[in-house]
Order: sequence, then C-alpha cells, then structure tokens
Amino acid sequence: MTLSQEMFSFSCHYIYRVLMQRLSTDTLFGMISFMAEQRTKEIGVRKVLGATASRVIFSMTGETVRWVLLANLVAWPAAFFAVRAWLNDYPYRIKISLDVFILAGLAGLAVAVLTVIYQAVKAARANPTDSLRFE
Repeated sequence: MTLSQEMFSFSCHYIYRVLMQRLSTDTLFGMISFMAEQRTKEIGVRKVLGATASRVIFSMTGETVRWVLLANLVAWPAAFFAVRAWLNDYPYRIKISLDVFILAGLAGLAVAVLTVIYQAVKAARANPTDSLRFE
C-alpha cells in the first residue's frame, strides 16, 4: 500500500469509528430515556412511599450496569475474532490483548452510567404527584 492509500484508509476508519461511537451513544441515551419515561409512575410511587432520590438512582443504575456487562461478555469474543482476522491482513501485525477490550468496556460502562444517572436524577427530582395525577 502506498502512503496515500494508507492515509485514505486511516481517514475512513476514523470517520467510521466516530460515527459508530456517536450512533451507539445516541442509541443508549434514547433507550435510557425511554426506560426512565416508562418507569415514571413506579418512581413516583416509590417516592411517595418514602424512597430517597439516591435509592431511585441506584435502582435504575444497577439494572443498566447488569445489561451493559452482559453485552460486553457477549461482544468481546466476537470482537476479538473479528479484530484478529482483520489484523491478519496486514504485513506487520500486533497482538490484540485483553486490555483493549477491558478499556472499551469500561468506556461504554462509563457512558451508560453517566446517562442513567442524568436521567435518574431528572426523574427523581420530579414531583411524584405529577406522574401519579392521572392514575
């Protein structure tokens, strides 16, 4: 490959990576917003019965963390084999290590937790009578 082909390939991979990160982050935000909207009445009932805002946030965060960890356990083997096959096409290879997957999983978990905390705080601060008024 010539230098211009490698630069083009790098640019394409960079654009693709940025678009996929944006798409996954927006999808995660939408799913968590939908989850918080669906649980508005449950959060209102919990608050009326005496639950603190931190307890509501903890319950919503715990559920999401379990799903993100499960998704990572499913995705890591598939990503490992795909990356290994892709790297075999290059004349100078590097070994793919577990550190890359752990770092990516932690980054995804951080985005998920921050998104859940934002939505949970918004739902926990809302007046419970507004969500239970039409029940």
